[in-house]
Amino acid sequence: MTHRSITDEELAALVQRTEEATSAFMGGDMHRYLALTPHARGFVLMNPFGGEPTRYDDRSESLLKVADYFEAGEATLEVAETYASGDLVVLVMIERQHGEVGGLPDQEWSLRVTQVYRREGSEWQLVHRHADPLVHRISLEQAATLACS
Repeated sequence: MTHRSITDEELAALVQRTEEATSAFMGGDMHRYLALTPHARGFVLMNPFGGEPTRYDDRSESLLKVADYFEAGEATLEVAETYASGDLVVLVMIERQHGEVGGLPDQEWSLRVTQVYRREGSEWQLVHRHADPLVHRISLEQAATLACS
C-alpha cells in the first residue's frame, strides 16, 4: 500500500529511525537521538510529566542538558496506527522502554505517544510529540485525582 504522501518503504524507514532514536534517548545519547530525529522550528512537546505544552525553536540545547538524566535504557515501538496526508505523517504508538531515569533504578517507562512529522525538502522533521505514561488502564478515581492536581 502506498500513502499519497509517503511510500510504505519511506514510512517503514521513518518508524525504524524513530525506534532507534527512542532507544538512544533512553540511553542518554542525545547526539544520536537528534541525528535520527530532526526537530522542526516551533516543535511542540507535551511531555509525559504533564504541564503546559512547550514550544522550541531549537530543541537540541535542552536535550543535551538532560542527557545525564537518562541511562542504560532501551526501547521498542508498537505502532498502533499511522496517518499520512500531503507533507504530514502521524505515528500513534506505544514506546515499550526501560531505563534508569533521574537516578532511579532501571524500571519500565513505557509511554503512549503521538508524533507528528512534517516534510521539509526531503527530510521528515518532528513538529509535535505528545506522550503520557498511561499505558496501563487507570480507574476513574485515579484519573480524577490526576486531573485535580
